[in-house]
Amino acid sequence: MDSITIYVIILKGYYLCGDFLHHRRKMQDKRTFFPSFLSIMGVLLVSSPLSAQGAESSNNVTVIAILIIIGALILVSAILTLSQNFISLEAQKIGVDIDDETSDNPITKLWKSPAPSFTKGSTLVELDKGHDILLKGSAAKTIVDAKATRYAVKPQDYRGMSPIPKVLVAVGDEVKAGQPLLIDKKNDRVKHVSPVSGEVIEVKRGEKRSIAEVIILADKEIKYHQYEPPSISEASREDIVEFLLNSGGWTLLNQRPHDIMPSPEDVPANIFISTFDTAPLAPDYSIIIEGREDAFQKGLDTLNRLTTGNVCLGLDANGDKAPHAGYTEATGVNKRWFKGKHPSGNVGIQIHHTAPIKPGMKVWTLGVQEVIALGDLMHKGIFNAEKVVALGGNNVVNPTHIRTYAGANIGELVKENIVGDNFRIVDGDVLSGKQSSLEGFLSAKSDQISVIEEGDYYEIFGWLLPITPRPTISKTFPNFLYPNMEFEANTNTHGERRAFVVSGQYEKVLPMKIYPQHLMKAIMTGDFEQMEGLGIYELSEEDVALCEFVCTSKVPLQSILRDGLEMIREQS
Repeated sequence: MDSITIYVIILKGYYLCGDFLHHRRKMQDKRTFFPSFLSIMGVLLVSSPLSAQGAESSNNVTVIAILIIIGALILVSAILTLSQNFISLEAQKIGVDIDDETSDNPITKLWKSPAPSFTKGSTLVELDKGHDILLKGSAAKTIVDAKATRYAVKPQDYRGMSPIPKVLVAVGDEVKAGQPLLIDKKNDRVKHVSPVSGEVIEVKRGEKRSIAEVIILADKEIKYHQYEPPSISEASREDIVEFLLNSGGWTLLNQRPHDIMPSPEDVPANIFISTFDTAPLAPDYSIIIEGREDAFQKGLDTLNRLTTGNVCLGLDANGDKAPHAGYTEATGVNKRWFKGKHPSGNVGIQIHHTAPIKPGMKVWTLGVQEVIALGDLMHKGIFNAEKVVALGGNNVVNPTHIRTYAGANIGELVKENIVGDNFRIVDGDVLSGKQSSLEGFLSAKSDQISVIEEGDYYEIFGWLLPITPRPTISKTFPNFLYPNMEFEANTNTHGERRAFVVSGQYEKVLPMKIYPQHLMKAIMTGDFEQMEGLGIYELSEEDVALCEFVCTSKVPLQSILRDGLEMIREQS
């Protein structure tokens, strides 16, 4: 056996061991392990007849027969995969949805790991693409009360809203939680309400006299504006919609495509809720729903009255035990289990594998805590903006879950719980969140605050001498040998923007039948037909955040995607 063959075998063995150890020495993802195994066997089989000096001809015949069998299996698998892809494309053209379970070819199904027992035979979508970023500072599975004294309502939290809405209050006014503060001039039926009771202390303006924040000094005891909710089962859809518009409940809804507040005239094809989050330092949704199961079910019942389709619940099949019973035992919903790395918890990924968004189609999405708030509103007649937020990151002293209200001042929530003075506060997760500050306010639908080190320094020859461990999909670092290792991340990008070259990196981490790199180039060139054909309607910023993380070219994919969505929205 020559030196080149030995080198190839060692190299393939290195990657095989990495795949094997990465999956904790269990065949949890045989689709990665077995191709590597077969490739090594192929090298050995090819090299054997070349290196053997006096091998018998019968041995050569056996080797050739084995190679033919392996080649036949590969060819059959390729044909089945191509045929399934063509079927999926044709189904999309004629508007027929094909379940992921039925679209897998038989050979692919052989490598799939068995479904967890707690799924009880329900539909399971197993995703083989993605990447988990493990960071130090995950929130402890406890909840600490951390109410702030100041809260804000920010029009920029609601995409598509007029930058200068009509302000219904003045500085010095006393308000109750749920009392209207703003009216959108583009749609004066939609009212934005106060998350807490207290005194309006400032109406802060931004560029061109836009309304940036309406700030409220909260009471020690929250007082609620009382509404009279209609009966969920007996009231008409129109009555429920009108009630939500007047009480602030409508602002809990989000429409895809475009991630905007839906129009009161629109009826969604389906409504989607993801009950788990796979982003770095994400909150534990089992803690969030504890004790609020009834409100969650009331919210689901309300959503069922607002759609002609299904209310779809995405359930987590990644753990060793079932999610909270509040999710698994919810009624009146279409449940589907998802197993895979991040971004399997993103609602956009779940939509793609349940009922993809087609041109002209509109669906609604909500977070778990928005569903709970909707349930409280329809059951108790109060707008309860209470929420649990995960505070985490390597610059946090005691990472934990904190109970507060939407729009809370971030500085008051994290005070005396941050170490160091060179840090960045992110409102949301580190992949798709927004940079904030100690003077900033929590976004209306945010359930996470991440605090990590500011990356304002350069590593000398960092690209040549990769010494400091960091989260990456590159095998330059032996990260795959330590699948449970957590990293102390910072905000360094480790390079500037470069030529936008085809690398195939995005497709490895985006579990959707979409070509993101081609889509981004279509957006950059303003090609509307290509944008629609390549699936822009199915994407939101959080869906391509991981693609941006792995991008060698350092291209701001989330910003480009938003530009494309806005171009499409302006033309519609």
